[in-house]
Amino acid sequence: MTAHRTPRRSLKQRLADGEQLRGALLRLPSETLVEMAGVAGFDYVVIDCEHGPADTALLQQHLTAAAAQGTDVLVRVGSAEPALALRCLDLGAAGLIFPHVDSHEDAARAVAASHYPPWGERGFATYSRAGRFGTVTAADHVAASRETLVVAMVETRRACEDAEAILGTEGVDAVLVGPADLAVDCGFPGAGVVEGLTARAHDAARAHKRAVMTIVPSLDAGRTAERQGAQLVLYNMAHVLMDTMRALAGPGTTFAADAPA
Repeated sequence: MTAHRTPRRSLKQRLADGEQLRGALLRLPSETLVEMAGVAGFDYVVIDCEHGPADTALLQQHLTAAAAQGTDVLVRVGSAEPALALRCLDLGAAGLIFPHVDSHEDAARAVAASHYPPWGERGFATYSRAGRFGTVTAADHVAASRETLVVAMVETRRACEDAEAILGTEGVDAVLVGPADLAVDCGFPGAGVVEGLTARAHDAARAHKRAVMTIVPSLDAGRTAERQGAQLVLYNMAHVLMDTMRALAGPGTTFAADAPA
């Protein structure tokens, strides 16, 4: 007997249709949290392999838990190194988030690592988890891979100032500004400078019809981001969980302001 899956619309297709999608950013090595995010109804989960665990065996467990709930997974990789991107995509990631994209050349390398020829340079195989262990045709596997979402992170003044070139790169689907790294790169100049550079990157994304991804620490911040037009609102679950635990552990206790998400 052959197992069949009901096709579902990819994140890329949903963004093209104008949907606003809510995701959970997970830095903790727990497939249970991934499963809970799917049960809760998040549209996607981001597994952070830059600041979180980068073990591919653990990543596969996370992807398996997400697949059981029909939840797409994006992986934030540590670099645009092709072999790393290949492993994440072969395991079944729906897309990749590339940090420290400072130029058109960086963006082009990220795209090349994410797609098969002629759109990129990703090594081809159908026997991986993404290829249903060899049960899909080569043509269908290539067609499915075209739905891979490529998100460029801009985290420096240089990147924000070059956002037009970065977001104009064919194959880049979305932008994510890293507010903490951007603040450090600018020498902690104050919120106004960081907000101005962020707006510049977001304007470039919209000019090139790319989606804007925004990391937020709370429900209120998420709703604000949606009103401002972000299509990919990403909840920092470490922040959300810590705030919840603080509130439960000591109602009325005052805490110092948290660092940027």
